[in-house]
Amino acid sequence: MTHASKIANVLTIAGSDSGGGAGIQADIKAISATGSYACSVITALTAQNTQGVQAIFTPPAEFVAAQLDAVFSDIHIDAVKIGMLSDAAVIEVVAQKLREYQPKIVVLDPVMVATSGDLLLQTSAIDALKKELLPLATVITPNLPEAATLLGCAVPQNIAEMEAMVEALRALNTHAVLLKGGHLQEDESLDLLIEGDHTQAYSQKRIATKNTHGTGCTLSAALASFLAQGDRLDSAVDNAKAYISKAIEHADMLKVGHGHGPVHHFFEQDA
Repeated sequence: MTHASKIANVLTIAGSDSGGGAGIQADIKAISATGSYACSVITALTAQNTQGVQAIFTPPAEFVAAQLDAVFSDIHIDAVKIGMLSDAAVIEVVAQKLREYQPKIVVLDPVMVATSGDLLLQTSAIDALKKELLPLATVITPNLPEAATLLGCAVPQNIAEMEAMVEALRALNTHAVLLKGGHLQEDESLDLLIEGDHTQAYSQKRIATKNTHGTGCTLSAALASFLAQGDRLDSAVDNAKAYISKAIEHADMLKVGHGHGPVHHFFEQDA
């Protein structure tokens, strides 16, 4: 991790998780735990817990725009993390404001499906996401189902099928892709960083726990935090991967809900 002369400011643009394990809540925890200051713009409200999503309310796009203007007009933002964007109107507003304010770093987590399997992104909004936001992203962080949705192909069932996606992902209109392989039932959890002509593999031993709610949000928020602090992309991925692995490793210290519980963002305090 690069030590900056000031605390970096990271803006998370995402949905709220009333259960506290994913979305805005996870992002703020991860950004704070990794040493940056978190700002937030809420794009959706979910009635959600560890067992699933019961309801979603999307505020008017104009209100999302007002939140973005409020933050960008007053606070220097070193990096932006984008999570849940539930409809095309919100996606278009976020893209418009990113073009207007031109933050240097944008980490896009194309959130489409919750850990519980609930759909979080309207099908009609996927084209808007690809057209409006992918070109603005420094890096996108899809898991395997999300990458398959972006490419319009089947979800990989093994490492060979995951690796076969690389060329198609490289052809997307975006700068870099961190493909997350956590959905594969392998002893090792494999992620691939696809940047230009280079692909770098990151492998971590799989941790046996059902408490993985919010892992994608947490990883992308930590990645934005480390990039905001001055890390190069490969180093930021290293640091973010180390952080999420520890957060998962300590997840069972928490007793939250009856389903897929959250990771432990502040594990260092209990170390």
